Amino acid sequence: MVPTDNDAQAIPFSQELNGVPGLRVRLSEPVARYTSMKIGGPADYFLDVDSREALPRALRILAHHEIPVCVLGNGSNVLVSDLGVRGAVIRLGKDFKRIEWHEDESGVRIDVGAAFPVTQLAREAARRGYTGLEFAEGIPGSVGGALVMNAGAYGAEMEKVVDQVEAVTRQGEPLVLKRAEIVFSYRHSSLPRGSIVTQALIRLVRGDQEAVRQRLGELVSRRKKSQPSGYPNSGSMFRNPPGDFAGRLIEAAGLKGTKIGAAEISARHANFIVNLGGAKAADVRQLMEAVQAGVEKKFGVRLEPEVRLLGEWPERERGE
Repeated sequence: MVPTDNDAQAIPFSQELNGVPGLRVRLSEPVARYTSMKIGGPADYFLDVDSREALPRALRILAHHEIPVCVLGNGSNVLVSDLGVRGAVIRLGKDFKRIEWHEDESGVRIDVGAAFPVTQLAREAARRGYTGLEFAEGIPGSVGGALVMNAGAYGAEMEKVVDQVEAVTRQGEPLVLKRAEIVFSYRHSSLPRGSIVTQALIRLVRGDQEAVRQRLGELVSRRKKSQPSGYPNSGSMFRNPPGDFAGRLIEAAGLKGTKIGAAEISARHANFIVNLGGAKAADVRQLMEAVQAGVEKKFGVRLEPEVRLLGEWPERERGE
């Protein structure tokens, strides 16, 4: 059983973690503060890891004590249970937000930390006149998370630009994978289960600077017109089924605008669920199940979630 702050084991265990330089530990920290949906109960241990040296040390301690681990990233594309997360939630900080640009005549090699925001990377690349990442403008996540799920939009995905991935195993061992060693598919990568991405090598080619900026601006405008704003959300809730779009199916099933509690299927884009203020994870989960049931009944298509469910879920909410 995972110790909590109410358990006598929690104090010496947290003291052991607090002895690691570059690591900050909080007990029973509300995860809602760190998610784009602004939903989620407390994590037994919330670890802010600011140094590259601290991460493997922390992971070895957690493994020794058999503490479950999950990585939060920028807090998008996840739904955290109202009951919270048992074990440790890791959020990468300072050292994992560094970026270096190595330019030559044809293009650029970017060494970028896993915690660096994808949208910021896309905008900076466009500003410098490099093409290939325009699709990532508006993706509300970190580089590490985008690689793990092979994030994409408008017909392009992260697999097209990544050249190498550095990671750490859950036992704290370093891992370096070349592009040829990673298999990517729709919203999935073959990165070893349980590993934590720490850095990526991205390669882009030089383009016409004005054309790249114009393309980026067009995508910004397109996103603003089609996607909800003003309310917290986790991005797209469901994966697009082969040959179709989840949002189209949800809208055609008459589910746009449906509410449960303070959670609502967006009236602007049906593949988004927004938090109108004070929504619970249980509300969102019930809406997701209503969407799956409604679309399957009308079209015979079972939509698969794109968001990850994190934390401790009651049996009935997990559909078990």
